[in-house]
Amino acid sequence: MEVTPVGPEDFDPDELKAVLRTMMTSRKLDDKMLTLLKQGKGFFHIGSMGHEAAQVALATHLKGGHDWFCMYYRDLGTSLEVGMTPADVLRAHFAKKDDVFGGGRQMPEHFGHRGLNIMTTSSSVGAQFVPAVGFGLAIKRDGDNGAGEKKVVYVSGGDGSTSQGAFHEAMNWAARESLPVLFHVQDNGYAISVPRSEQTASGSIWPILGGYPGMARMRYDGTDFFESYAVAQAAVAHARAGNGPVALHADVVRLLPHSSSDDHKKYRTAESIEADAKRDPIASFSARLIEAGIMTDAEVEALRTEVAKEIDALAKTIEAEPDPDPSEATTHVYYEGEDTREYEASGETGDLVVMVDAINHAMDEEMERDERVLVYGEDVGGGKGGVFTATRGLTAKYGDRCFNSPLAEHSVIGSAVGLAAAGYKPVVEIQFADYIWPAMQQIRNQVASFRYRSRGEWACPMVIRVPAGGYIHGGLCHSQNVEAMFSHFPGLQVVMPSNAADAKGLLKSAIRGEDPVIFLEHKALYRQGPARRPEPGADYLTPLGKAAVAREGSDLTIVTWGALVYKALNVAKALEKEGVNVEVIDVRSFMPFDTETVLASAKKTGRVLVAYEDHEFMGFGAEIAAQISDAAFPYLDAPVKRVAGAFSHIPYADPLEKVVLPQDDDVMEGARAVLAY
Repeated sequence: MEVTPVGPEDFDPDELKAVLRTMMTSRKLDDKMLTLLKQGKGFFHIGSMGHEAAQVALATHLKGGHDWFCMYYRDLGTSLEVGMTPADVLRAHFAKKDDVFGGGRQMPEHFGHRGLNIMTTSSSVGAQFVPAVGFGLAIKRDGDNGAGEKKVVYVSGGDGSTSQGAFHEAMNWAARESLPVLFHVQDNGYAISVPRSEQTASGSIWPILGGYPGMARMRYDGTDFFESYAVAQAAVAHARAGNGPVALHADVVRLLPHSSSDDHKKYRTAESIEADAKRDPIASFSARLIEAGIMTDAEVEALRTEVAKEIDALAKTIEAEPDPDPSEATTHVYYEGEDTREYEASGETGDLVVMVDAINHAMDEEMERDERVLVYGEDVGGGKGGVFTATRGLTAKYGDRCFNSPLAEHSVIGSAVGLAAAGYKPVVEIQFADYIWPAMQQIRNQVASFRYRSRGEWACPMVIRVPAGGYIHGGLCHSQNVEAMFSHFPGLQVVMPSNAADAKGLLKSAIRGEDPVIFLEHKALYRQGPARRPEPGADYLTPLGKAAVAREGSDLTIVTWGALVYKALNVAKALEKEGVNVEVIDVRSFMPFDTETVLASAKKTGRVLVAYEDHEFMGFGAEIAAQISDAAFPYLDAPVKRVAGAFSHIPYADPLEKVVLPQDDDVMEGARAVLAY
């Protein structure tokens, strides 16, 4: 890229005065919020002092509400330049009801504004990088959508965030796909107290940025507005033209401690603090304007005073505004609009189908119905169709709407965040539940809280397909059960079908829903004969949050799910020969959980066994047992008993696996114990 230098003479004077006002506004907001903290008005602040020139210079080339923004917590100047108001910033500081970031749900400086396309910000370092790839993928698919000027994605972070694997995953994917993403590294030399020399090979991220073919890069003095402007102009033009991503490495200064909870005098010398103060971007920009005859010293000071008075007055006004309503503290965890899906509609069924084929057909039909549905993951696209063939034929039929991702689970989920927020419906596959853990940052701190922390302004509905469970001799890392873990995260829906009809109906409901769904598929049931069912039609939907009575009975209830459903049914058949009538409840859905059906059965039979494959200790069955004991105790004739897996990793050898995972005999023993009490 060619960078054309600019100076004061290349701008309209009023434009430069507006830039100075924005920079001063950012600075005064930081100063004011710190003062408010000292007065006991607020709880936290993290400032952008020293970053203003790099931020405002780049943002002048971007358009709020048109481009996409994945900010980090120091992007105050950027946010102001693309349309955020000082009132928005102060409402977040005071955590007021009308705080546009999230109505007091987020800490201050966690920028978010749906109207400006500023994605709700997560505290987790680096969590913003891969969602930016998702927005870039959306732009690449959409083109300009008739808007004329193509969109770009702005994503930023400090030098410390470049140590995160997510940063490099995002750079790799953006470079490989030639996405219009601007990576803005605001390098102030410190990750809280740790200097970049202790963070990064060679002491700087700059040489590493050159390691991604297809990624343009530029390094510049981020305290110099004019140099930053010239670089930004070239970078944004490059990305808008479809020439791929750009890594912008801005050398800036941090004129404050990391946050209001930090004291940088504990780890920085007085000399280094003083040296940074001499590079104050507002002081140097003001000096350039005075030198060019655009403003006088007195005019600069008058503007500073004017901005200060405006912010002081505004703060008093915002402080008097209403606080959030306590009754709304638990709202917007899930979608709260009308559910227009029609469930369990009667219709003709087809031939018997195995579960993995029902899943394949569900995705096929939903991709046919809605062109926003995208299917991707490792080994998902092309002729292979996934390691279990669940996506076979979809690439051949739908082209690049079913594609392979990099082998990086964080990237799979993180990119889906951006795609979903941009209006697509990602259906992504994590090849085995055992390998979902690299994506935990995105699932817990990005996906699950996305709607809540933005007070319902942002959402990222997606389906995360996860083959799970044992009984396949998969050993430690191909047999794990994860339903209890993910059911503990507010904002996620979690289901596990045990048969082909439910698999198809639940998956279609999940795809058509408004919330993120962890869709667990038990691998041992994919082609198992007992799990076959007549295939429901294309419009048949199974509701999430409704358990199924797999077998009616009156003497004992077995509550179960997944592969254990069939072990429970085997036990029920055997006990029937002894005159015992067993009811089997297939949970199907963990979040939302059908407490009503489970309690009704418990009250009817008076005896309950909860059977599940995961570890007994802290497994989801413990929650079910607790709910029954709490709500149905007067109806019980025996304590609620659990039969579950051992508190052990799952071994490979058949005789070892049989000891660790519950077998038919274990379920029978548990049933007899409850019946004999």
